[in-house]
Amino acid sequence: MDSKEILKAHILKTATLTDQEFDYLFSHFKSKSFKKGQAIISEGDKVDHEYFVISGCLKAFFINDEIKMYILQFAMPTWWTSDYGALYNHTRATISVDCISDAAVLCLSNDDREKICSEIRQAEHFFRWRTNRGYLASQKRLLSFMNNDTKARYEELLAMYPQLYNLVPKHLIAAYLGVSRETLSRLYNAQK
Repeated sequence: MDSKEILKAHILKTATLTDQEFDYLFSHFKSKSFKKGQAIISEGDKVDHEYFVISGCLKAFFINDEIKMYILQFAMPTWWTSDYGALYNHTRATISVDCISDAAVLCLSNDDREKICSEIRQAEHFFRWRTNRGYLASQKRLLSFMNNDTKARYEELLAMYPQLYNLVPKHLIAAYLGVSRETLSRLYNAQK
């Protein structure tokens, strides 16, 4: 499938759009390709787009003053990512987004998303639904960090996203789980 068909199938799982409405919505997206390791958003950047992943894998992350990386999200095909705080509040990025692998994305500006939502009720429904799902996923992850040990968080991640282990280097999975690479290796080897 091409990028237009991938996005259409994704949106139509939640919203009902006519072909004409979808074509209009799609006309606001811009296609971009990035190489492995390439930054899409860096800390301090002006953020005015969100990104729908067509192929490849991205990570959204924060680096603290002690130069420790905290991974907030992996974004695989049909997932969305950005620094949403900066995007919605018109502030500079505090979250960075880069490519774990070569990636193709569709970019949608904040202004265009707002325009589409004001003109097409089902598009507004889709974007609201997507935002709500993202919020729920963040809550679930936070509760997992507060209540589960490392092994339970690891097993939960693999159960929810089994393909992640083949897409993402192990040191990044360890950073996402908040554990050392050695701890992750022990957990992985215990699973075999």
